[in-house]
Amino acid sequence: MSSTSTVAEQRSHLQLTRCTSFLLPQTPTSPSFIIDTKNKSYRHQYSNMYFTRLAMLKQPVMDRASAKWKDLPGKPVFVRRVLDVVKSQLCWIIGTVYMDMPLKPNVLEDLGRDYSIPPPPPREKFHSDEDSVMLEDESGRVKLVGERLHSTRLVTGVIIAALGMETASGDFEVVDICYPELAPFKEANLSGDDSMDVDDCSSSEDGYLAVISGLSMGDPSSGEAQIQMLVEYLTGEIGGPDDQKLASQVTRLIIAGNSFSRIWTDNGDEGNENRPRKFGSAAQAKFSTHPNVTLSAHLQDLASALPVHVLPGGDDPAGVILPQQPFPRAMFGKAAEFESFRCETNPVWMRIECDSKSKSAVKNGANSSTSSGHSVPLIRSVLVTSGQPVLDMYQYLPSPPSTHLSIACATLKWRHIAPTAPDTLWCHPFRERDPFVLGETPDLYIVGCMPEFSTQLVGGESKDGKRPRNCRVVLVPNFSETGCLVLVNLRTLAVRCVNFTVAGMAAGGTSSLEEQASDMQED
Repeated sequence: MSSTSTVAEQRSHLQLTRCTSFLLPQTPTSPSFIIDTKNKSYRHQYSNMYFTRLAMLKQPVMDRASAKWKDLPGKPVFVRRVLDVVKSQLCWIIGTVYMDMPLKPNVLEDLGRDYSIPPPPPREKFHSDEDSVMLEDESGRVKLVGERLHSTRLVTGVIIAALGMETASGDFEVVDICYPELAPFKEANLSGDDSMDVDDCSSSEDGYLAVISGLSMGDPSSGEAQIQMLVEYLTGEIGGPDDQKLASQVTRLIIAGNSFSRIWTDNGDEGNENRPRKFGSAAQAKFSTHPNVTLSAHLQDLASALPVHVLPGGDDPAGVILPQQPFPRAMFGKAAEFESFRCETNPVWMRIECDSKSKSAVKNGANSSTSSGHSVPLIRSVLVTSGQPVLDMYQYLPSPPSTHLSIACATLKWRHIAPTAPDTLWCHPFRERDPFVLGETPDLYIVGCMPEFSTQLVGGESKDGKRPRNCRVVLVPNFSETGCLVLVNLRTLAVRCVNFTVAGMAAGGTSSLEEQASDMQED
């Protein structure tokens, strides 16, 4: 028998059906980031966000601090207002961190700058040895000092409890710090299956969530060949039997920001390159329609095969303030005709039910669920961002020891995914709530548009002798630079990377004609 007929016979025996998953309604602890008509106003002061944030997180911090310091010698007392502390009395206070950083960009200095002098080159980092830490509440602020702060990495907007005493100079010397720590896992009681907490080997029947970011359509350096390989891989058009089987297990695709590339223009004026920009303003961008047409064609192919979710990013033609609102569906042409195509906010919460076999058995009139042990529907809470908060905080923290991964993990313990907003990160002036406060800890926390791939399990506390829940944090790199597709097993939370590379092209890392795959499981 010829090799051609052998391959044809193998493909004829491959009758694969794509695993499916279902989106569930959002809950009060995983709300929508859509800015409705009620909140679509810019008349409110940003100070309301800090007061609301402190009110929402004060009780969780108080509960943690009380349990942590209740048995300490000296019986520290809780002082409700930071300005009511008594000198030389051991106590603890709760407030919002404010980092006083001399190198941080200042809007007043920017307005008063002499524009006849070229500005200095932009800084990559804004921290220095002269930085100081303040803690403030509705009564005022106090300066925090002490050796404990040297080993603690804080950013503006974090809610903490500080244990210590006031010095003769009026500063508050800190001996310990307490954070809100992880919020409860809301999906634990819905699934009722302890086995899904184990990060074990993947099953051939498990569904995967595919994530990419940073396609950068329109950038001359973006790898169009890699993107075409990605589309054909997810639609099952390339690869051997094992590749096609894995592709059939992908239940949905998330594009986490920066689908387009920002193209700079000087409008024919060479002097514009050196013209200083006002504080916080971005350079003018010009977008060609060609990248949008190309991306729409790819999305049409993908949406015909599986559900696709598209988030805006920092380089996309979308509003820069967080939360970024969804793209208009009309800009994606025929891809918008599919119900499986969704334009999402940035950030976005998703509740995914991924026990497709049990649901199929019910629909087909089966008397019992499958014998694979997945009789109980598996529900995963997923939080996705396009990375702007992590990239912003990275500028104000020393590295090392801080990394993009450590910052992303810290936001879970702070219960806030964008603490530097609105200080150094643009956001909407919410008045009655702070939508970036975490009311629950997601099972999967995805951060897109990162320089490199990284992942870690962040564990909660065990209660009543039960195994603690874990949150899988995944940093998704720019596809145009790495050619990396991230696959997350929705049952085990194990992570698998598939790299697409083309010989002689810079994007995608190594030069190879073959697809490269690697399993990554941590902790």
